[in-house]
Order: sequence, then C-alpha cells, then structure tokens
Amino acid sequence: MLSFRLTYIFCYNLFQFCGHTWILANNIARFLTFGQDALADTFYSVGFVMSLCQLLSILELFHIADGIEKARLLPRFVQVMEKNLLLILVIMLEEIQSKPVVYVQFFLWNILDLLRYPHELLCVMQTPTITMMWTRYTLWIPLYILSAINEGVTIYQALPYTEPVASHSSSPVSTHTLLPSVLMSCLPILVLGASVTVWQLLKERQHHLEKWNKKMKRK
Repeated sequence: MLSFRLTYIFCYNLFQFCGHTWILANNIARFLTFGQDALADTFYSVGFVMSLCQLLSILELFHIADGIEKARLLPRFVQVMEKNLLLILVIMLEEIQSKPVVYVQFFLWNILDLLRYPHELLCVMQTPTITMMWTRYTLWIPLYILSAINEGVTIYQALPYTEPVASHSSSPVSTHTLLPSVLMSCLPILVLGASVTVWQLLKERQHHLEKWNKKMKRK
C-alpha cells in the first residue's frame, strides 16, 4: 500500500511537471518565433493542457487531507480554487482569451508550478536539496503575489465583456448587473485570500527551513 501511494504521488508530480514544462516551452518558442502576435492565440495553443493540469490539481487537496503530501491545506485550497475559477472565466469569455494578460498569467502559473513540482519529486524520492527547498519556499512567495495581482487585472479587464453575456441570458432573474457584480466582489475576496495565503506560506517556509537546519545540526 505504501509503495502504491508513493508511486501514485510520484507519477502525479511528474505529470504536472511535464505538462507545465511543455506549456512554458510552447509559449516561449511561439513568442520567439512570432513575437507579440503569439500572445493573441496563447489560450488556443495551450489552453487545453493548462485546463487539464489545473483541473487535476484539485486532487492535491485530497493528497494533503489524506497525508500523502505534507503541506498546509488552506493556502493550497485558495491557490487551486482561484486558478480554476479564473480559468472558467477565461473559457466563458472568448474576448478575454486573446488578451496579453492571459499570456502573462499562464507564464506566472508555469513558473510557480515548475518551482514546486521538482521539489515535490525530490521529496518523494527522499533526496531534497537545500537549494531547491530555498527556491521553492522563498522565490515562490513574490511570484505568487505577482500572479495574484495579475489575476485581479484579468478579472478587471473581463468586466466589460460580462455585460453582453449577462444581457443575453435567458434566466428570468435579471443578470445584467449580477454577473459584473459577482466579479467585482471577487476582487476583495482575491485580495483577502492572497493575503492569508502569503501569511501561511511564510509560516510554511519558516517551518521547513528550521526543520532542515535541525536535521543538519544532528548530522
């Protein structure tokens, strides 16, 4: 049973690592080849793989709850939910899919996950390094803040495109102002969630670095 759990979590982290590596390589190659024209069809090129990776990331909540992965549940819950909800918004609004902000968001998500999943793979193999750990728990925090800010910008830029969608809704409830209002209410929720997540990540960073220092002192 233990062997199956380790094999499963290793394969999961490897899949996520390979998926995000492919997305990042695809985006960089297309940008170097086509320049700014590549920004317009970012979602059409890598949207399916990105959506698959983010949908599967919901499993991480069960990993933490089951004890397969050692991490704090609250910050991971916030990260997973904000990514998937933003992806749903981008999928619903085709007009926002060609915006440069989507390219930037995908780029930041890829960098964040490519900092995390290699470290998780090393932990599964019980060969973590202090360099990878420091990178995972230190550089990750400012990049996450940039990602959260860009998510807010994406929601703000999506507001003008929600009104036509709402006005053509067949629902008997007036959604002309409901959908934009929901998105506007998401902005302070995003700020609150990101603040709590950063606070939890700082505590997690301190915990892991102190644990590593104690381990090195014993040796």
